[in-house]
Amino acid sequence: MKRLDGKVAVVTGGNRGIGRGIVEALAAEGARVVLTARDSKAAEAAAVEVGSAARGFGCDVRHHEQVEWVFEEVSRQFGGCDLLVNNAGIGTFGPVAEMKPEDWRAVLETNLNGVFYCCRAAIPQMKRKGGGYIFNISSLAGVNAFPGGAAYNASKFGLNGFSEALMMEVRYDNIRVSYLMPGSVATDFGAPAAGRSGAREKSDWALTPADVAEVVLDLLRSPARALYSRVEMRPSRPPKKG
Repeated sequence: MKRLDGKVAVVTGGNRGIGRGIVEALAAEGARVVLTARDSKAAEAAAVEVGSAARGFGCDVRHHEQVEWVFEEVSRQFGGCDLLVNNAGIGTFGPVAEMKPEDWRAVLETNLNGVFYCCRAAIPQMKRKGGGYIFNISSLAGVNAFPGGAAYNASKFGLNGFSEALMMEVRYDNIRVSYLMPGSVATDFGAPAAGRSGAREKSDWALTPADVAEVVLDLLRSPARALYSRVEMRPSRPPKKG
């Protein structure tokens, strides 16, 4: 019997990148996984590729009505959510004076509001099932600001604070909350910005989605009495500067 047999997981932004790596890892351990993407066809296609353990739903986490619908389906089809991975995120980079208000809103609404909506919908289901685990995928940009990153930094600094407050709220409901802060990950996330390399290129030094997924599994394997609330991840051998 696999460790996560009988568990139901929801992974936002689970069609590619870090989210996809986590979906595949959870499915391999026996979980039923609901993955979301803004594009329903992309979500459904990713679920088919993962296999029979996965289902894909279109959901833009900026809209709480769409989030509520997904979790209603999770409850109806699978009996509720045991694990939630808030991974959906976007980044728009550039100087504050040049940033469009709609770009600012999109980053904050996706990276922060979306996490709130998903947690708000998932927690009652976890309480009914006797507990659960929430993973919020943050970033080292949540503790290290950089020029051109005001929107992204604000969203991730905020996510870290949200995660710590939530952890204290639900710990006595047998719900654990951890936030992961990866550094450079070899995915296609990102955009050019001052002082940044832009979209991540595949490389032999950067973290991979599988590395992040393995940390999620490690945390799920940890003793129930232990809570690793904050995890920072960095490449062990990044390129030397200078």
